[in-house]
Amino acid sequence: MEAEIGEAAGTIWQYLDKHGETTLSRLKRGAKLPEQVVLLGVGWLAREGKLKLVRDGRTVRVDLREGRAA
Repeated sequence: MEAEIGEAAGTIWQYLDKHGETTLSRLKRGAKLPEQVVLLGVGWLAREGKLKLVRDGRTVRVDLREGRAA
């Protein structure tokens, strides 16, 4: 399971690097991953200090903490 979460974290990072800040719902659709795997991957990246998470009402917005590749 850890390998699947690690792969999801990589997919999520790449999606955010390309598309920028997004909601969890859009991230799930855009990354084409099951909701549970997205949440686990986001948790993994957040624990590593790689994400900025902002609660906006009932929505959570996600973005990379570090700069994007050019």
